[in-house]
Amino acid sequence: MPRIARSALALSLASLAAACASTGGDYPSLAVRDAERAEGQFVTGEPARLDIPPVEVDLTGGLDARLSSLVSAAEEAHAEFVSVQPRAARLVAAAGGTGSDSWAAAQVALAELDSARSRAAIPVGDLDMIYTATRVAAEDASAIEAARTRVITLVSEEDAVLEDLRGRIR
Repeated sequence: MPRIARSALALSLASLAAACASTGGDYPSLAVRDAERAEGQFVTGEPARLDIPPVEVDLTGGLDARLSSLVSAAEEAHAEFVSVQPRAARLVAAAGGTGSDSWAAAQVALAELDSARSRAAIPVGDLDMIYTATRVAAEDASAIEAARTRVITLVSEEDAVLEDLRGRIR
């Protein structure tokens, strides 16, 4: 590097460093301003009362009958899922590239599985609502928990099958 270029660079750096160190100019004070001072008192008053409506649950025929009905509906949908699963697995295994007829047939079979899985999952919402209402009322929810666990287990099995089949399709 030529000597003049080094001198110009050194002079530029020195002037930049001097500019950073200068105290010219008026800067605002960092002292607390009058508007920033805390004055007065904060009064909260009475806390607002929450108006929570009761959860209405249709238990026509009793809790046991409703739980049995919901679990039965989930098991019927699961049986349909299980009956469609082998055909869907064959179609997925035979599926060609995206857009081929075999790929489209596999997608239709997966949609059938999705439909059966959705019908099995619907009772979960009803069971959750019954469970919540029972827990809010501080009543025994062990029968509801057992029904929920059964239905959620079925849906989880179906989710695992669907995930596996979707992972295998090209």
